[in-house]
Amino acid sequence: MEFYIRPFLNRWPDETLARLSLWAQDENYHVRRLVSEGTRPRLPWAKSVTLTQEQTIPFLDALHSDIARFVTRSVANHMNDISKINADTVVSLLADWKKRGRQSVKELDWMTRHSLRTLVKQGHMGALELLGYSKDVPISVDARILTPVVMMGDAVSFEITISAQTQCPLLVDYRIKFARADGKRAEKVFKLKQGKVGPDAPLNLKKAHKLKADATTFTLFEGAHRITIQVNGVDYTVLDFQLTSN
Repeated sequence: MEFYIRPFLNRWPDETLARLSLWAQDENYHVRRLVSEGTRPRLPWAKSVTLTQEQTIPFLDALHSDIARFVTRSVANHMNDISKINADTVVSLLADWKKRGRQSVKELDWMTRHSLRTLVKQGHMGALELLGYSKDVPISVDARILTPVVMMGDAVSFEITISAQTQCPLLVDYRIKFARADGKRAEKVFKLKQGKVGPDAPLNLKKAHKLKADATTFTLFEGAHRITIQVNGVDYTVLDFQLTSN
């Protein structure tokens, strides 16, 4: 029904929004979920809606404290959609929900991580700080490439050692800039590790990233590729490798 409510939102927005306000309090969690899911600005494979954030955020504000994960997952997905349009609004709203305490700490923590997943990949500092990751951590990052030349179908491998003067939480990601046929590069972000590091406990990581030659969603091309190591949203070091087919 999240697909079929959208033409009504576009044709009769005031009347439909009034009905959704009632449904947001319905005893059936499927109906409550429809309120969030049906108004998502970027619902996959669905018709776009002409609603503003001012019209839809009150629904999320009401539903974020729902007892059903089926509903809160939709709210978090809706928030992730908004983050691609207005990141600061999402960070601010999540911080406000945390202060109000209407949702359990455990559930709101899960919703926050799920809502901010796109912003975390982008290294958005407000999102990272809300999750407890500071950009000003006293760390040193040592990384090295283990496979400077990689055959298509094999894996590019690298090692990272992160040391710190004080104990602090870390979120480690890496980005790969892929060579393209037009000579430009396409970059994708990949998750690596959430952990802690301290004076006597360095974080040692090793990764083998498979480069599938026959992937249906992304075509590989020969040439120079680059890996950027990102910690708490900050770029620390780059690693270069060559991808070849022979």
